[in-house]
Amino acid sequence: MRILVGVAGGVIVALMLLEIFLAFLLPRRVKRDPLLARRVAIYLFRPWRAVARALPEHTGDTLLGMYGPFGLLLDLALWVALLMFGYACMQWADGSHLAAGGRGVEFGRDIYYSAATLVASSPGGLSSHTALARALQVLEAATGLAVLTIVISYLPSLYQAFSRRETTVSQLDARAGSPPSAGRLVVRAATRAGWAGVNDYLRGWEEWSAELMETHLSYPTLAYFRSQHVNQNWLAALCTILDASALAVAAAPQGSVEEARFTFAISRHAIADLAYTFRVHPTAEPAERLPPADFEALLEELRHSGVELGGTPEVISERLGRFRKLYEPYAQVLSERLELKLPPWLAPESATDNWRTVAWH
Repeated sequence: MRILVGVAGGVIVALMLLEIFLAFLLPRRVKRDPLLARRVAIYLFRPWRAVARALPEHTGDTLLGMYGPFGLLLDLALWVALLMFGYACMQWADGSHLAAGGRGVEFGRDIYYSAATLVASSPGGLSSHTALARALQVLEAATGLAVLTIVISYLPSLYQAFSRRETTVSQLDARAGSPPSAGRLVVRAATRAGWAGVNDYLRGWEEWSAELMETHLSYPTLAYFRSQHVNQNWLAALCTILDASALAVAAAPQGSVEEARFTFAISRHAIADLAYTFRVHPTAEPAERLPPADFEALLEELRHSGVELGGTPEVISERLGRFRKLYEPYAQVLSERLELKLPPWLAPESATDNWRTVAWH
């Protein structure tokens, strides 16, 4: 019996160390993720999201914004608790010779001894008396130090990635509105410098989309970290750039927006990989985000801005539809999974963009 418990404890410790290694140290692939962390994130977020939906918009968004940091702390607490339990099982398997004179103790004191050793505090009169118990004590103390060091080094990387993401998301405000919309972005850019201006602006988002994919695959918890404004989020920004790139390629004359093609490609790559990471399947029939009336209004604004269109409305609509099928099903399921709003295709000019307002208005 003791041998089986000891083996089980060793397996638990090994699995938790592997989880911590995968979560904090190893750059993750799309198909590899710590099992416990992923399951906690998926199943805990559902009731959390249900509570947030029942609250007023700003209060609910605040609650959802707490989930990212809370989920990270919960994962860490579970890993540490299971490490303590695993080492306690191995001490019990060795006979629990921790009391004075090497006498055995009950399993509850094994847990206490393990917890104290892992966090490098005094175990309160308990001490190891066998060679195996001493080896386990040293190994557990080293494990606690390693976990602490890894977490301390991990958090700055996480928050730096969050800061870089949000800095660029905020830049959409003046160019695409609040919430952002591809139609407003393309019309504003085209009015100033034609399709060349649209192409140049979208070129800068290629790197952002690539970094978003890399950081959110490596640190999936970042997807739960929300923007400072309710009408902004990273998924809306990514979707806006996909919309704008698709519209530019579909509506501009052939060969005039080649950089937009590259931005579309990496952005579509990012949204598809992220959908796989969060185990959500693209919906077969996503909600219609660009009704015919809005599409006609968008083309009319482009004509009014003086830019040349690369085809008839029917041709542009057909091209745009092909592009939209490549990413909107993924955007829809990610929106539902993470409770992040997707942007409209064409928002009206607004005096309430974030840069025009202040917090107390």
